[in-house]
Formats: sequence, structure tokens, C-alpha cells
Amino acid sequence: MEATVPIALGQTSELKRAIDWRGAFWVASGVPALVLFSIGGIAGTTGKVAFLVWFVSMVMGFIQSFTYAEIAGLFPNKSGGASVYGAAAWVRYSKLIAPLSVWCNWFAWSPVLSLGCSIAAAYILNVLAPIPGADNPDVAKWIAAHAGSVAADSPRVAEWLALNAGKTAQDAVTALVAQDGIAAFTPALRSWTLFSHSLGPVSFSLNATFWIGAVLMLVTFAIQHRGILGTANVQKYIGLLVIIPMLIVGIVPIITGQINWSNYTPLAPLAVAYAPGLGEWNIGGWTLVLGGLFIAAWSTYGFETAICYTSEFRDPKTDTFKAIFYSGLLCLLLYTLVPFTFQGVLGVDGMLDPTVVDGSGVAAAMAGMVGGGGFVTSILILLMILALMLSIMTAMAGSSRTLYQGSVDGWLPRYLSHVNEHGAPTRAMWTDLVVNLFALAIAAADATSFFFLLAVSNVGYIIFNFLNLNAGWIHRIDNAHVKRPWKAPNILIALGTLFAFVNAAFMGAGAKVWNPSALTAGFITAALIIPVFVYRHYIQDKGVFPDHMLEDLQLTEKEMTVRKAGIWPYVTLIAGVAVVLIANRIFVLPG
Repeated sequence: MEATVPIALGQTSELKRAIDWRGAFWVASGVPALVLFSIGGIAGTTGKVAFLVWFVSMVMGFIQSFTYAEIAGLFPNKSGGASVYGAAAWVRYSKLIAPLSVWCNWFAWSPVLSLGCSIAAAYILNVLAPIPGADNPDVAKWIAAHAGSVAADSPRVAEWLALNAGKTAQDAVTALVAQDGIAAFTPALRSWTLFSHSLGPVSFSLNATFWIGAVLMLVTFAIQHRGILGTANVQKYIGLLVIIPMLIVGIVPIITGQINWSNYTPLAPLAVAYAPGLGEWNIGGWTLVLGGLFIAAWSTYGFETAICYTSEFRDPKTDTFKAIFYSGLLCLLLYTLVPFTFQGVLGVDGMLDPTVVDGSGVAAAMAGMVGGGGFVTSILILLMILALMLSIMTAMAGSSRTLYQGSVDGWLPRYLSHVNEHGAPTRAMWTDLVVNLFALAIAAADATSFFFLLAVSNVGYIIFNFLNLNAGWIHRIDNAHVKRPWKAPNILIALGTLFAFVNAAFMGAGAKVWNPSALTAGFITAALIIPVFVYRHYIQDKGVFPDHMLEDLQLTEKEMTVRKAGIWPYVTLIAGVAVVLIANRIFVLPG
């Protein structure tokens, strides 16, 4: 098929068949960099169990991907990924549940732009206005001159001791004086903001991190504007620059004997989050571990974005499966290797460093793991920025196509159907950009706001995951007549269905680890699709879907009312909600 054959009607142009599975692989190569978003946060909540959390999550994601690969093959003419293919299974049973899949996938993927830009901006800010260490000569002089500035009985000392069990008042005085000395020589740019405010459980700030991140986001938009072929070509080279160093960081410490095996044992959760003391496998400990599995899913399952480009594959019958399979193998390797080595070298204390938890110090930590000095650290910081840019480009490419196909299929407003002369869905990209500028102001404010945004987006991702894994068996029953270019073994479809409920338990139990309001805020965000869909379907389209919406399944509007799966999809939804609520009730934070 020629590269310019149109396959989905937009308002001015169409997406184009311009890549094979290798192109999708390179576009999805930004997914391994998502480990940088939460490697510190997961270590801070799960402690020595962290490496196992990443491995278990990645294995689950790999198994689930086979369900996605099968249902993607049913729709060679659609873009937008698994959520679009899954929505076609649920539309027979509820017009409101089907668009929920598309919407939740979008608001799960889209914040990668804001979250990634905030971390990349923090790296750049560290270069432009670095925070001095306690060993800085000027800081050391200030500390010596102000050694008595903090009294042993001050409230600050009491507060510090409450957060650092087992330490003495003198330890607190020493730490606080050093903290004050560092603050005295920290560049003013670090604390400057044009405007900041609190809004419910989060803060937002138009600070230096926000403005640098906004520039990075615009650069990403400019690259994406050239279409999927141009994006794939750019990401191929950036991907190589990122994947190779991540492999080096993962392998070198093992070869050089830097792994301290005691950093993996005893295999027990933390007593409380972000404190080094080990706890027990009780309800509180399991809650922290399930919180880690919940947030890890946002990263490890993400390679399913490789099938967002089905309608842009030259040969979707073969390219679809290859794209997700080989992307999954890459992620399986890196998500196992990097967290394992990271923990083996740094240990719990090193992983709980505040700069590691918030992501800004991960590059420096990795440089130390390979025995590098200042030059190697600078190179790794540059590579980490490239890695984050890679993940941002991956997210914009996938999430914008989800918006585009959702519009083409009648789920989302019509204006999102537009693409430019390069086959790029520019109006969907502009929507992503505007939404993420608001989200960037939240992510740039502080670590609490960053992880709140991450947790809320992951609530959407788990909802999408639940609906789409169950879409596998629904398609098997309702659309058995449709030829499948690749069919998953029955055991993998069954495991995917089981994992849908396991992930629901992760969400119910684990969202509270990151913010008490995260689960509620995620459900509210998911419900926003109702007025959006009602406007499109009942006002713009008068209650009728576009003719081409289910053409790959060879169905008409009338045939959509035939529900061969009976009541079981409804039973599945009720059971899923029950799992979330029960898990949320049973599991509570320690202390």
C-alpha cells in the first residue's frame, strides 16, 4: 500500500501509512524513560521491595500486552491505541462506558508531557542555578560563623527529630545550620515565581521550572508537527542516545562488583513512607507495596502506546503485533535491570535522598553508579534530559492520536478530527499542549503536587486498563466472525482478565499512598467524559455514530444492539467497582 493512502477521514486531511513496526518501536522507545518519573518515589514508599515491585509490574504489563495486540489487529484502519479498540467492544453494552475507555487513556497519557517537562526543567535549572553543597567554601564559612544560630530547644529541632528517629539534638542543630547555610547561597532563581497559589490538595506555581518546561513542551510540539514519519526518524536517534546509556548504567555496576546484596534483604516494606526503618508484612506494609505497584503500572504498562499507530502502519496485519512485542521486550529488560542496579548500589538510604525522590538527582546518582566524575555527570544529565524529551514526544504522539481517533469515531468533539498536510493531528496536539501547560504549573510547584498529578492520571490509566483487558474476551464473544491477524493464546486472555481485577485492587489500596484525595479526584476527572460525550453524540451527531465507526467489525448501527455476552459485561463492571471499594476499605497506611 502506498504511503499516502488515506485511511481515516479528518476535516482537511488524513493520517498516512508512513511507517512500519520499527517506526512505532522508536516512537515507543520513550517509555523506558518513564522509570525516571517514579523510581525515587517507589523506592521511598516500598524500600527494599522496590526492585521486585518494578519486575512484577513489568511482567504483568508484558502479559497484558498480548490482549491489546489481538484487539488492535481487528482495527487496521484506526489510530489511537488500545482504548479505541476496547471502546468498540463496550459500545454494545453502554454508550457511556465506551468513551470512558478513550477518555481515561488520554488523561492518563497526556500528563507525561507536564510531568516530564517539570523533571527535565529541574535538570536544566540545576545547571543554570545549582544549589551549593555543604562542602562549598562559602557555605562552610557561613556555617562556621553561624554555628550557634539554632538553639537545641528550638521548635525546628523538635520538628527535625520527629522526622529523624534515633538522632540527637546536636545532630539536628548541625543539620539545620547546614541547611540554613545552603539556603543563604542558593541562587534567587530557585525560589522566584511570577505567581503561586494553593488549590485544594495541590499547589501551582509559575516559577522558573514552569517556564523552562513550557519551552521544552513547545519544542516537542514543533517536532511532532512534521507527522509520524518525521517523529519516528527523530526519536530513532534520540532513542539510541538514551537506551544505550540506560543499559550501561544497568550493567556496569553488576560487572564491576558494586552491587551490595544486603540492599535487597530482608525483603520487607518500610515501616512508614520515606523513612529508612523496615516494617512488617502487615496491612500497613502491604498498603505501601500496593501503592508502589499502582504507580509503577503507569510506567511499565506504557509500551502499549506502540499500537497507537495502526492506521499509520504500511502493513498493519504484521506490524501491529511486532511493534508491541518488541517494545515490550525492550521495556522488560530496562525496567528489570535499571531499578535492580539502582537499589543494589544506592541502598534504601541513597534512594530516599530527597533529590532522588523528586527525580532531580537521579542523573547524579547514576553517574556515581558508573564511577563518573563531573564530566560524566554532565553527560548523564544531558542524556536524562534527552530521555525525558523522548518520553514527552512518545506521550504527545500517542495521546494526540487518541484524541483524534476519538473524534473521528464520534466519542469526542469534532474539531479534534483535523490533521495537517504532514498527517499530524494538530488540533489534538494543541489541546494536549494547552491542558498540559495548566498541569505543568501544578507539577512544577512541589513534590506533593507532582505525585498527586501522577496518581490522578494513573487512576485513569487503571480504569482504561480494566475496560480494555476485559474487551479482549468481549470481542472474542461478540466479534468471533472477524478475522484476527494475530490471536493470543486463551491462557493469556484469561490472565489479562485476571490482571484487570488485580490492577483494580492496586488502585483501591494504593492511590491513597500518594495522596488521600487521589482516588476521588481521579474518579471525578473520569466522569468529565459524560458532558463531553453527550455534547458530541446527542447534540452534534443527533444520537447516531459515524458510519465508519465500526466498519472493521462489519457491523451496522442496528447490529450493535445484539449483545452475545449477555449480562457478563455488566457483572464485570460491578465486580470491578466492588474490588476497588473493598481494597480501599481494607488497606490503610501504617501509623
